[in-house]
Amino acid sequence: MPQTQNATPDLVADIGGTNARFALVDATGRLHAEQTLPCADFPGPSAAIAAYLRQTAASRPRRAALAVATPISGDRIEFTNNAWSFSTEAVRQELGLERLAIVNDFTALALALPLLASDERRAIGRGTAMADAPIGLIGSGTGLGVSGLIRAGQQWIPLQTEGGHVTFAATDQREWAISRVLQRQFGHASLERLLSGPGLVNLYHALAEVEGWTAESLTPADITARGLTGACPHCRAVLDLFCGALGTAAGNLAITLGARGGVYIGGGIVPRLGDFFDRSDFRSRFETKGRFSTYLATIPTWVITAANPALRGAAVALG
Repeated sequence: MPQTQNATPDLVADIGGTNARFALVDATGRLHAEQTLPCADFPGPSAAIAAYLRQTAASRPRRAALAVATPISGDRIEFTNNAWSFSTEAVRQELGLERLAIVNDFTALALALPLLASDERRAIGRGTAMADAPIGLIGSGTGLGVSGLIRAGQQWIPLQTEGGHVTFAATDQREWAISRVLQRQFGHASLERLLSGPGLVNLYHALAEVEGWTAESLTPADITARGLTGACPHCRAVLDLFCGALGTAAGNLAITLGARGGVYIGGGIVPRLGDFFDRSDFRSRFETKGRFSTYLATIPTWVITAANPALRGAAVALG
């Protein structure tokens, strides 16, 4: 529930593999003082939070919720794509908090979905959401997150999953060849090995090996920029592969959850692709499921365009 009017603000954070995003929550539930700090600049969350509070908070929060990009089981938090690790209780004590809630970052993002306004999402393709039906969520950034919402009475229950680490399902000979390269390199060709920032680099080098051209040393931002402008046909091919494979993964999620309430695309990569993503094979690959193609054609898909929506979900999780 929201704080009383005289209470100190709550702290919420969305901590990924690269950045930590912070905000304060006032007595009405409104977020303010949003700020993003690079994780690499701090040894752990306590130092990053302390730096944020020194700049923004007139009074120290008594409660906080951290959305973290890693599985949660017990007190010890070990990030999947971040060097940080910490004890929840130790951080609570270091920051002098009465309560510290830890949730998965895509659980927090899922909790934010019912709060999105119509202008905070962009439809890709057709379909109409079925009221109270399950909702799917998938999104690429430093890693690949997967979650969803299931309706229970008057509440939406978020799913805490690690669906980004399921095995990549190739759909043609080129994708099969790429998956074999990744299998040899990593031992397991998971979705995250392709559908993430590092995954773009993996795709680029795997495609170079499959097609026999010389790869350069490029960052995910380089590949995205060159692909979008058409300056590099190989980078454009990587983006095409990324969008198509994401469509297949989103379609698999929709069938698995029965997500007739729609599937949302989150994360930092897809919004940067803009119209390229809208024109890509994402939606056709989403629907291409044989006997269930008609079923999927009725399910809407949206790109989340809201800024830092997981912070809202973290506030919901805090209660």
